[in-house]
Amino acid sequence: MDVLRRRLLQSSVVGVGAEIGSALAGLPAYAQQKIVSTQDIGLPPLPEGAAEQQTLEALNGKVPLIRRTVRPPNYETPVQYLDEVFTPARAFFVRYHLANIPEVEARNWRLQVGGEGAANTADYSLDDLKRSFEVVEVAAVCQCSGNRRGLFQPHVPGVQWGVGAMGNARWRGVRLRDVLNKAGLKKEAIEVSFAGADSAPLEATPKFVKSIPTWKAIDPDTLIAFEMNGQALPHWNGYPARIVVPGWTGTYWMKHVTMVRALLAPESNFWMKAAYRIPIGRFPAVDRFVSQETEANTPITGNVVNSLITNVRSGQRWTRGTPVEVRGLAWDDGRGIAAVDVSIDGGWTWARAKLGSDDGRYSARRFTATVRPMATRATAIVVARATNRAGTTQVFDTIANPAGYHNNAMQRITVRLV
Repeated sequence: MDVLRRRLLQSSVVGVGAEIGSALAGLPAYAQQKIVSTQDIGLPPLPEGAAEQQTLEALNGKVPLIRRTVRPPNYETPVQYLDEVFTPARAFFVRYHLANIPEVEARNWRLQVGGEGAANTADYSLDDLKRSFEVVEVAAVCQCSGNRRGLFQPHVPGVQWGVGAMGNARWRGVRLRDVLNKAGLKKEAIEVSFAGADSAPLEATPKFVKSIPTWKAIDPDTLIAFEMNGQALPHWNGYPARIVVPGWTGTYWMKHVTMVRALLAPESNFWMKAAYRIPIGRFPAVDRFVSQETEANTPITGNVVNSLITNVRSGQRWTRGTPVEVRGLAWDDGRGIAAVDVSIDGGWTWARAKLGSDDGRYSARRFTATVRPMATRATAIVVARATNRAGTTQVFDTIANPAGYHNNAMQRITVRLV
């Protein structure tokens, strides 16, 4: 991979698509995947200083992913893998906040359940969970809160993600509700918190602990999951078990979970009180996290309605008057995708796309539209617009916020007509 890294580090984001062909020569077949720039798929370029991070690197058990940071490891999924409704586990993005990530062995893993909001405590092995509770499955998008942060204009700090800090998978495990109820969840419990096996090199770094309101914790779709897409969780995605909070951004999906605690008072650590917060009233109505709200801001919760065109690239050539297919994925916070419209004139006129199979309200939904480029134009500007069942639609421009969350601006992909 050293040759590939050097070649890509010498390339700008705009030029990486052209450069990667020769850089990949001689690599194994699984590694010969083309990275496209954000401009190729109709989104703004990454800010200056982020271009050199458009680098392929294969973690153990993964195909080459786009490296954003090394410590902690943050790697995003190349867009070609998002052309599938369910993202392959080997290509699923990797997101960590702390750099020490142990290799957890299933036979040694234990989950401690308790807290002042529970009448009892419990300690489970992986086999205990599988034997003691009903095993269920839910299809859901896991998306980093900062997905597409690197595309914000003006630039905001944080991991400079492109479009690939997300994936859609079938998650299999046991209901968190069942585990809490067996521990005697008290009616006074207002939040449920989670901790994982990862840690920071420095003791002063706050432990990564997250909480969700009790009403979300006892939702039947909130899981302690040990499989994705029919196989054991990959190490980099939380093996042997993680929390799955369908519809909510990935910050709550605790990997390598080791502790679940029911709380009688709001969790007050850094990761709840300072991080992952958005201004009050800036975004369309989503699930509220009342116990953590302030007058100024609120924790980020549900995914905003969004879409991604997966098979069209900037500069691609279409033949005038010849029908062509535009396809991609759309998703939201679980209200469900109602429609996707596609335009090839920059949003002046729209055609309704055909939606693919409905794999559950939290799952991404495939869309396809057949369009016919006009014979009198030199270019087509391809735009997709998703709308959910609550009537909320994607926006044309990003909604400004300090941390660069909830980027659901529509793509604008320019195609040449010949």
